[in-house]
Amino acid sequence: METIKVLLAEDENNLAMIIRDTLAAQGFSIEIALNGDDALHKFFATRPDVLVADVMMPRMDGFELVRRIRQTDHTTPVLFLTARSAIDDVVHGFELGANDYLKKPFGMQELIIRIKALLGRASMQTQQNDSRKSIFKIGLYEFNAQTQQLYWAGETMTLSHRESEILRRLVENRNEVVETQTILLELWGDDTFFNNRSLQVFITKLRHRLSHDPQVRIVNVRAIGYKLIVPDN
Repeated sequence: METIKVLLAEDENNLAMIIRDTLAAQGFSIEIALNGDDALHKFFATRPDVLVADVMMPRMDGFELVRRIRQTDHTTPVLFLTARSAIDDVVHGFELGANDYLKKPFGMQELIIRIKALLGRASMQTQQNDSRKSIFKIGLYEFNAQTQQLYWAGETMTLSHRESEILRRLVENRNEVVETQTILLELWGDDTFFNNRSLQVFITKLRHRLSHDPQVRIVNVRAIGYKLIVPDN
């Protein structure tokens, strides 16, 4: 089994050393950055398998770090470490391209499990994307799941990674219910109430993006999931 390369962006030196020693003892290869600017340079220099980043860092916060990385890298899994648990902060992180979050304080074993789960989902996602259809008609829209772009009347809207993955699941099952739990487990890794709230925010954003075509709707099937209503083309 190949060594898993982790880039840890954490400005609390003691915590960074604890995480480094714990992961190294589990066979991980660890690179540490104590600020966001250093993390950005090390990310592109070392090309880690996963990025673990604190949200609050000097010289560049975790949000800005991930925003810049996602301009060219859309696939490397990102796990945020944060003491902030406001739903808007979590949603903002997912919009920028984060794949998971872990609230401080946390247990080292949970961190290890989350990292391995992210890598497993990333591998499965890559295999699925290689064989799945990428371009879809959604009423008056065209959706390119590969480039994460939605086209309407000459206008191009670039979706976040999380928006694109949710919309892809809905359009692949158009006019059928996609269960909330299925979406949460596939994209968030668990179906907690907090993640459910985050999903609701993304559904609202997608409804707004699709509002130019009144025949296209995302409906909430109470206590079950969501359904993308699309007219026959």
